[in-house]
Amino acid sequence: MTSSRKTAKIAAIFYLLSWVTSIAGLALYGPILDHTTYKIGSIPESHILLGAFLEILCGFANIGTALSLYSVVRRANQSFALGYVVLRTLEAAIIMVGVLPLLALLTLQKDLPNSAGSAGIQSAMVAMHNWSFIVGPSLICGINTMTLAYVLYRSGLVARFIPVLGLLGGALVFFSGSGQIFGLFGQVSIPTVLMAVPVFAWEISLASFLFFKGFKPDAEARLNTTANVASGNLVIV
Repeated sequence: MTSSRKTAKIAAIFYLLSWVTSIAGLALYGPILDHTTYKIGSIPESHILLGAFLEILCGFANIGTALSLYSVVRRANQSFALGYVVLRTLEAAIIMVGVLPLLALLTLQKDLPNSAGSAGIQSAMVAMHNWSFIVGPSLICGINTMTLAYVLYRSGLVARFIPVLGLLGGALVFFSGSGQIFGLFGQVSIPTVLMAVPVFAWEISLASFLFFKGFKPDAEARLNTTANVASGNLVIV
């Protein structure tokens, strides 16, 4: 198996890990997303701990996708490839920061279960997690998705429809996050779900293509030739 083929498979696995951990974490948190009805103790402590741990793993998986793709994508556009790594890392950092207030809820539950003002504190903590979800997996995810999709579209490293999905999905998820910030629709609503479908389809399509087919050989050869010419290493026989 060639080096780029291994790279493609590793990137696909990281994408898979990011889906599994994010969806499982979201399922465990459940009613926490609706901070108006959340009450301390309404969700088992083990669910919050496991959900937080899975979100942290999701953050690391997100970084893994960018780092694994960098060695290939940089040959097409180094600035955009580096930008994808930075933005994907920023998204992961915001996801991890959003985990902290949920973990702090456990301390609040033990130390101040029925104190005056605890309801307001817990609501603020849950709201911080929800806002981090809007900023990270919506706004920043939209930008980094379009960044990578643009490079893949121009380079032809994968089937053409995949980066088109990415450009559309990234734009929609960015618009979704913007709409949630300005109150156009709720974080858990039909418009939000519908606008997340294309970006989810993009990641599934990209990961599947990378795992089963890898990067397109003709596009890789073209990029390698361009890189050799740029470095002065092209040998003409």
